[in-house]
Amino acid sequence: MHRNLYILSILACLTVSSLFAQEPGPSSAPTTGGRSTAKPQSGPTEDFTKLAVDRTVLKPWLAGSQLGKLDTPNYTREYVRLMWRHGDPIDVYIVFPHGAKKPRVALYLYSYPSEIDKFQDDGWCTRATSKGIAAVAFISALTGERYRMRPMREWFVSELQESMASTAHDVQLILDYLAARGDLNVDKVGMFGQGSGASIAILAAAADPRITALDLLNPWGDWPDWLKSSPVVPDDERAKYLTPEFLDKAAVVDPVTYLPQLKDRAYRVQQIMDDPENPPMARDKIAAAVPQDRLAQFKDASAHRDAWKVTGISGWIAAHLQPAAQGTAGGATGVLQ
Repeated sequence: MHRNLYILSILACLTVSSLFAQEPGPSSAPTTGGRSTAKPQSGPTEDFTKLAVDRTVLKPWLAGSQLGKLDTPNYTREYVRLMWRHGDPIDVYIVFPHGAKKPRVALYLYSYPSEIDKFQDDGWCTRATSKGIAAVAFISALTGERYRMRPMREWFVSELQESMASTAHDVQLILDYLAARGDLNVDKVGMFGQGSGASIAILAAAADPRITALDLLNPWGDWPDWLKSSPVVPDDERAKYLTPEFLDKAAVVDPVTYLPQLKDRAYRVQQIMDDPENPPMARDKIAAAVPQDRLAQFKDASAHRDAWKVTGISGWIAAHLQPAAQGTAGGATGVLQ
């Protein structure tokens, strides 16, 4: 199913691009924020075995070209393009709460194969900024429009180590760009991730101490069990992802390994127990890596929606980023609802 959605997303790229063009104030001139705009030179390649980005290899040469801007009574939304790899522009939405002066930031990364047009939705932008935190949203490597320059045989799972590690690198470089702008506070950053986005958030936080609060919904992980049983993986491809060679590469980016390293951060893991993408064995291994006071489990999506009515999409992160907040390190209930 996901592969079919991926193919459809490529066919829809031109339509989505036309939607982007509707935002007022587009400009093709890069706003560098003090960063280099020189094209990258040939040299060492990106290392997907390391979570910390090598800034001598990935050097931004398109840093903040503004493609659109929209002012509303509730928020201001900017649409910018960043680039530090050939053929892989990264489009980012930055949504400022109305009247905010240098607000703190929450990053949003949804699961493969989510598209970036989600972040054009007025309701999403309003909810994400309702607690006074700026929302910064993007999509992961080999997802949506970031897939269109790759051969069809390569996709998010077939290139799992690259998909995960390169996006963890992207998170760090996006934070560098946000810091260089000067209109956002990135001393403490929150990150919401869902599915594969939650897994990447774990990896990025393990590499970057600026990420101090993580809200993680249904993270993928425990790759041997996940790859063996998840319906995200087509049955006719599954065998090649269970080879020792593939699993050895995947182990480098397994979030189960890195969760214990985040004990000094505020984080919670939310699991919807009937989530179809996470096999029970993989889900349980992730839960076992999380202290019980940081784990919230819900019997189904309806129970999870009821819980979210209390704080909304941004409330938990805002409570752990705002200077006056008195939240605990975990803040999850640990109770099956």
